[in-house]
Amino acid sequence: PAPARRAPAGAAVLREDVTEAIRAAVLAELAESGFARMSIEGIARRAGVGKTAVYRRWKSKLHLVLDLIGVFAVDGLPVPATGSLYGDVRALLEVMTHVLRHPVASAVIPDLLVESARNPEIADAVRGALLDGQRRLAEGIVAEAVARGELEDTASPERALDLAIGPLYWRQVVVGDAVPAGYLDQLARSVVAGLKTG
Repeated sequence: PAPARRAPAGAAVLREDVTEAIRAAVLAELAESGFARMSIEGIARRAGVGKTAVYRRWKSKLHLVLDLIGVFAVDGLPVPATGSLYGDVRALLEVMTHVLRHPVASAVIPDLLVESARNPEIADAVRGALLDGQRRLAEGIVAEAVARGELEDTASPERALDLAIGPLYWRQVVVGDAVPAGYLDQLARSVVAGLKTG
């Protein structure tokens, strides 16, 4: 039988367990040190790998953190299709409350927002990672409501996003309060009323 051929040295397969160990180390470093003081060396040491293992996967600490943000981005989610504006908004709120409960959200997002004020590259990247998927969902919800005659065609998806996500973010990430029973129902009604009044 022919001898087994070895893969060329440049075609190393990235081990998933190492990748996950690095992601866990990033979370721990962010929570302990914050983005500005976090270092690739500290991440590698915490993950028990060499710096090259980190750089093989991500070219900078910003890209590492943005990959983590992707864990709870809503890019791939379908636009809610419940048949009513209230139902669609309520479904969006349900998804977002779960997203904001993720430890990455409470540990990373506030810190990155502070860094965004100092660094335009971080601001652009965070805006893209966090807002693009949410904006797409809001645009879909508003477009469907307009098509059903529930909203005027001047209704603003940006306003829908502000009304829906702002209170959740404030409660869950800034204040750190749990969402009480019935809160999402009340908030969905408020969002719908706000969109209908202008």
